[in-house]
Amino acid sequence: MTAAEGLRALLPFLDYASVAIFALTGALVASRAQLDVVGFIFIACLTATGGGTLRDVMLDRPVFWIVDPVMLAVASAAAVIVFLTAHRLESRYRAILWLDAFALAVAVPAGVAAALAQGAGWPVILVMGMITGCMGGLMRDVVCNEVPLVLKQGELYVTCAFAGALAVVLLALIGVQGGTALLACAAVTLCLRAGSLALGWKLPVYKSHPPRTNPPKR
Repeated sequence: MTAAEGLRALLPFLDYASVAIFALTGALVASRAQLDVVGFIFIACLTATGGGTLRDVMLDRPVFWIVDPVMLAVASAAAVIVFLTAHRLESRYRAILWLDAFALAVAVPAGVAAALAQGAGWPVILVMGMITGCMGGLMRDVVCNEVPLVLKQGELYVTCAFAGALAVVLLALIGVQGGTALLACAAVTLCLRAGSLALGWKLPVYKSHPPRTNPPKR
């Protein structure tokens, strides 16, 4: 089995895991918006498939949930479970943050694996990792009128996806590929995101300064 064939065999498992976890986050956001069960399913499916759909369209490959509609059933089941149990959570927002972190750590390797299986170069690998990891959550938050986690001031989010994808590119330079590289991608992504949530790791943000005024002429 070639490396590309191995990645193609691994990709459905990554997509299933990403769909399941992202669907849970989508349904939890729907609970904060007090939607009905159909709304839960819609937001869960949007979150679960958004990033992967954009990835597949851009890579000109069959869209993963059209090839395997069971993905939608998994997302819908997750939405119904959350609809019935979300009220038991002490802090739904905290649950969203941590579930989203784990989903990001699965979705980024899925995007990287899809790009690698297509024989894409390193710039495409980086972009596909970020798109697959970030776009579903961005769609979820925009539709539900939440401040997107991707754009929270100073928080590490897109940076985590970028670093995870970059780890795969750098490991490839020393001959480490396949499942080992994807596992490193997931670990880097999750560690950075968890550090941002638990330890407050942030990037410096731009701060505007008042324009300089010219001194009065004498």
